[in-house]
Amino acid sequence: QVQLVESGGGLVQAGGSLRLSCAASGRTFSSYFMGWFRQAPGKEREFVARISWSGGGTYYADSVKGRFTISRDNAKNTVYLQMNSLKPEDTAVYYCAAATGGTYSSWGQGTQLTVSS
Repeated sequence: QVQLVESGGGLVQAGGSLRLSCAASGRTFSSYFMGWFRQAPGKEREFVARISWSGGGTYYADSVKGRFTISRDNAKNTVYLQMNSLKPEDTAVYYCAAATGGTYSSWGQGTQLTVSS
C-alpha cells in the first residue's frame, strides 16, 4: 500500500481558488490511479475527480467540472487538485485515495476546506 498525506486546505472566500496536494510514499506511485473525494458535514463521502497513471486521463464529478482540475507529478509522488470559482457548497474534508484494480485501497487523513459566502 501507499501512504498518503493531504495538505493545502484552509479558509477561502467564495469565488476564490485553492490548490490541494497529496504526497504519496513508496516507489510505485505511478502505478496507481489517484482520486479526490470529499465529505461535507452530515453527508456521505462523494467522488470529486480521478486521474490515470500517466495523467492522460481525468474524470470529474458534474458538480466540479469546469472548476476543478486534477493533475499529478509522478516524479514528486504528488497529486494535486486545483480548485477555482469555489462555492460554499464545496466546503468539506477532502481526501485523496490510491486505486489498484479498480478499488481505492489507500486513503489519506483528509484536509479541511471551508468556503465562506
